[in-house]
Amino acid sequence: MKVYVLRLGHRPARDKRITTHVGLTARAFGASGFVLGDIHDAKVTSKIKEVLKKWGGEGFEVKDGVSSTEYIIEWRRAGNIVVHLTMYGIHVDDVIDEIRGLNKDLLVVVGASKVPRRIYELADYNVAIGHQPHSEVAALAVFLDRLFKGRELHFIFPDAELCIEPCAKCKKVVECGAKKQ
Repeated sequence: MKVYVLRLGHRPARDKRITTHVGLTARAFGASGFVLGDIHDAKVTSKIKEVLKKWGGEGFEVKDGVSSTEYIIEWRRAGNIVVHLTMYGIHVDDVIDEIRGLNKDLLVVVGASKVPRRIYELADYNVAIGHQPHSEVAALAVFLDRLFKGRELHFIFPDAELCIEPCAKCKKVVECGAKKQ
Protein backbone atom coordinates (compact mmCIF):
# COMPACT_ATOMS: atom_id res chain seq x y z
CA MET A 1 0.00 0.00 0.00
CA LYS A 2 1.31 3.44 -0.94
CA VAL A 3 0.26 6.53 0.95
CA TYR A 4 0.48 10.05 -0.42
CA VAL A 5 -0.30 13.21 1.53
CA LEU A 6 -2.05 16.14 -0.15
CA ARG A 7 -1.77 19.54 1.53
CA LEU A 8 -4.69 21.89 0.78
CA GLY A 9 -4.95 25.64 1.25
CA HIS A 10 -1.27 26.47 1.74
CA ARG A 11 -0.72 30.20 2.30
CA PRO A 12 2.99 30.91 1.58
CA ALA A 13 3.39 33.92 3.85
CA ARG A 14 1.75 32.21 6.79
CA ASP A 15 2.09 28.43 6.38
CA LYS A 16 5.56 27.69 4.96
CA ARG A 17 6.92 26.16 8.17
CA ILE A 18 3.85 24.09 9.02
CA THR A 19 3.45 22.90 5.41
CA THR A 20 7.11 21.85 5.40
CA HIS A 21 6.42 19.93 8.63
CA VAL A 22 3.43 18.21 7.00
CA GLY A 23 5.76 17.01 4.22
CA LEU A 24 8.49 15.93 6.65
CA THR A 25 5.97 14.11 8.83
CA ALA A 26 4.61 12.34 5.77
CA ARG A 27 8.13 11.11 4.93
CA ALA A 28 9.14 10.17 8.47
CA PHE A 29 5.88 8.34 9.21
CA GLY A 30 5.90 6.11 6.15
CA ALA A 31 4.19 7.95 3.29
CA SER A 32 5.45 7.54 -0.27
CA GLY A 33 4.92 11.12 -1.35
CA PHE A 34 3.83 14.66 -0.58
CA VAL A 35 1.70 16.86 -2.84
CA LEU A 36 1.27 20.59 -2.28
CA GLY A 37 -2.02 21.40 -3.96
CA ASP A 38 -2.95 24.43 -6.02
CA ILE A 39 0.22 26.46 -5.53
CA HIS A 40 3.93 26.36 -6.30
CA ASP A 41 6.18 27.00 -3.32
CA ALA A 42 9.80 26.27 -4.13
CA LYS A 43 10.91 27.07 -0.56
CA VAL A 44 8.73 24.30 0.87
CA THR A 45 9.61 21.70 -1.75
CA SER A 46 13.34 22.50 -1.61
CA LYS A 47 13.42 22.17 2.20
CA ILE A 48 11.80 18.74 1.96
CA LYS A 49 14.22 17.70 -0.80
CA GLU A 50 17.19 18.86 1.35
CA VAL A 51 16.04 16.48 4.08
CA LEU A 52 15.67 13.68 1.52
CA LYS A 53 19.31 14.12 0.47
CA LYS A 54 20.75 13.99 3.99
CA TRP A 55 18.31 11.75 5.84
CA GLY A 56 17.15 9.53 2.99
CA GLY A 57 13.89 8.87 1.33
CA GLU A 58 14.82 7.82 -2.17
CA GLY A 59 11.57 7.35 -4.01
CA PHE A 60 9.66 9.80 -1.80
CA GLU A 61 7.88 11.94 -4.35
CA VAL A 62 7.43 15.69 -3.85
CA LYS A 63 5.06 17.65 -6.11
CA ASP A 64 3.54 21.09 -5.99
CA GLY A 65 1.19 23.20 -8.05
CA VAL A 66 -1.25 20.44 -8.96
CA SER A 67 -4.99 21.04 -8.85
CA SER A 68 -6.14 19.49 -5.57
CA THR A 69 -9.63 18.67 -6.79
CA GLU A 70 -8.38 17.13 -10.04
CA TYR A 71 -5.72 15.15 -8.17
CA ILE A 72 -8.34 13.73 -5.79
CA ILE A 73 -10.69 12.85 -8.66
CA GLU A 74 -7.89 11.11 -10.59
CA TRP A 75 -6.77 9.27 -7.45
CA ARG A 76 -10.28 7.90 -6.95
CA ARG A 77 -10.71 7.14 -10.65
CA ALA A 78 -7.63 4.89 -10.39
CA GLY A 79 -9.46 2.85 -7.74
CA ASN A 80 -7.61 4.29 -4.76
CA ILE A 81 -8.95 5.66 -1.48
CA VAL A 82 -9.12 9.27 -0.26
CA VAL A 83 -8.96 9.94 3.48
CA HIS A 84 -9.57 13.51 4.62
CA LEU A 85 -8.34 14.30 8.14
CA THR A 86 -10.80 16.62 9.87
CA MET A 87 -11.95 17.03 13.45
CA TYR A 88 -15.53 16.70 12.16
CA GLY A 89 -15.10 13.15 10.80
CA ILE A 90 -15.55 9.66 12.17
CA HIS A 91 -13.08 8.88 14.95
CA VAL A 92 -9.90 7.19 13.70
CA ASP A 93 -10.35 4.25 16.10
CA ASP A 94 -13.71 3.47 14.51
CA VAL A 95 -12.39 3.26 10.91
CA ILE A 96 -8.64 2.59 10.87
CA ASP A 97 -8.97 -1.21 10.67
CA GLU A 98 -11.43 -0.88 7.80
CA ILE A 99 -9.15 1.54 5.93
CA ARG A 100 -6.08 -0.64 6.49
CA GLY A 101 -8.06 -3.71 5.44
CA LEU A 102 -8.88 -2.23 2.05
CA ASN A 103 -5.23 -2.76 1.09
CA LYS A 104 -5.43 0.05 -1.48
CA ASP A 105 -3.28 3.09 -2.04
CA LEU A 106 -4.35 6.04 0.11
CA LEU A 107 -4.38 9.76 -0.44
CA VAL A 108 -4.45 11.50 2.94
CA VAL A 109 -5.75 15.06 2.64
CA VAL A 110 -4.89 17.70 5.25
CA GLY A 111 -6.01 21.31 5.12
CA ALA A 112 -4.48 24.63 6.08
CA SER A 113 -7.26 27.15 5.67
CA LYS A 114 -10.97 26.31 5.64
CA VAL A 115 -11.47 23.13 3.61
CA PRO A 116 -14.16 23.43 0.92
CA ARG A 117 -17.27 21.26 1.31
CA ARG A 118 -16.41 19.58 -2.01
CA ILE A 119 -13.42 17.88 -0.37
CA TYR A 120 -15.66 16.33 2.30
CA GLU A 121 -17.87 15.01 -0.49
CA LEU A 122 -14.99 13.66 -2.59
CA ALA A 123 -13.34 11.85 0.33
CA ASP A 124 -14.10 8.19 0.85
CA TYR A 125 -13.47 8.74 4.56
CA ASN A 126 -13.58 11.90 6.67
CA VAL A 127 -11.53 10.87 9.68
CA ALA A 128 -11.08 12.66 13.00
CA ILE A 129 -8.11 12.34 15.30
CA GLY A 130 -10.27 13.40 18.21
CA HIS A 131 -12.94 16.06 17.97
CA GLN A 132 -11.00 19.06 19.28
CA PRO A 133 -9.06 21.73 17.37
CA HIS A 134 -5.48 20.58 16.79
CA SER A 135 -2.58 20.70 14.36
CA GLU A 136 -2.74 19.02 10.98
CA VAL A 137 0.82 17.81 11.61
CA ALA A 138 -0.31 16.04 14.78
CA ALA A 139 -3.34 14.58 13.03
CA LEU A 140 -1.21 13.26 10.18
CA ALA A 141 1.34 11.72 12.56
CA VAL A 142 -1.32 9.96 14.62
CA PHE A 143 -3.18 8.72 11.54
CA LEU A 144 -0.05 7.31 9.88
CA ASP A 145 1.12 5.77 13.14
CA ARG A 146 -2.22 4.00 13.59
CA LEU A 147 -2.26 2.96 9.93
CA PHE A 148 1.23 1.42 10.06
CA LYS A 149 0.88 0.17 13.66
CA GLY A 150 4.05 1.97 14.78
CA ARG A 151 6.37 0.03 12.45
CA GLU A 152 7.34 3.24 10.62
CA LEU A 153 8.99 4.60 13.77
CA HIS A 154 11.80 2.04 13.47
CA PHE A 155 12.53 2.56 9.79
CA ILE A 156 15.90 3.90 8.62
CA PHE A 157 16.04 4.97 4.99
CA PRO A 158 18.61 2.89 3.10
CA ASP A 159 19.88 5.92 1.15
CA ALA A 160 20.41 8.13 4.23
CA GLU A 161 23.73 9.92 4.67
CA LEU A 162 22.94 10.76 8.30
CA CYS A 163 21.37 8.73 11.08
CA ILE A 164 20.61 9.31 14.72
CA GLU A 165 22.43 7.10 17.18
CA PRO A 166 20.06 6.85 20.15
CA CYS A 167 21.54 8.30 23.31
CA ALA A 168 19.89 8.84 26.70
CA LYS A 169 21.63 12.16 27.46
CA CYS A 170 23.14 13.52 24.27
CA LYS A 171 22.58 14.29 20.60
CA LYS A 172 24.51 12.01 18.31
CA VAL A 173 24.29 12.16 14.53
CA VAL A 174 26.45 9.66 12.60
CA GLU A 175 27.11 8.75 9.02
CA CYS A 176 24.86 5.86 8.03
CA GLY A 177 26.43 2.55 7.09
CA ALA A 178 25.10 2.56 3.55
CA LYS A 179 26.82 5.86 2.67
CA LYS A 180 30.15 5.19 4.46
CA GLN A 181 31.31 2.62 1.92
